[in-house]
Amino acid sequence: MKSKQSGITLLGFIVVLIVAGFFAYMAMKLMPAYTEYAGVVKAMNQIATEGVEGKTLDQVRRDLLFKLGFQYVDDSTIHPSDITFGQGASGNELRVTYDKQIPFLYNIDFLIHFNKSVPVPGNVAPPQ
Repeated sequence: MKSKQSGITLLGFIVVLIVAGFFAYMAMKLMPAYTEYAGVVKAMNQIATEGVEGKTLDQVRRDLLFKLGFQYVDDSTIHPSDITFGQGASGNELRVTYDKQIPFLYNIDFLIHFNKSVPVPGNVAPPQ
């Protein structure tokens, strides 16, 4: 009687390894962008707990950009024009909207759009 062997062949193992490596490489390229986004959310929540009463939009932007430096957010990621303040469903909201382009392979890039808003107590003073 012959016993039938079962399992994966060397060629099948190499194909599985290539597919797993591809997705691992993709995750390694995307993880820093999402870690940076977590820092943006944390800095925005700090601004929200402090409040913005009596501050101008420029002061709020400056404070947020200062806090982003402590969260290891790259200076070229968020520009002051990406930070806005407006009326939302639950009152005043601080909004940050930005795009992150990540090179992947040759001429293939990832373009990730981040959009976060947090409710903020107080009103922003008009520019002087």
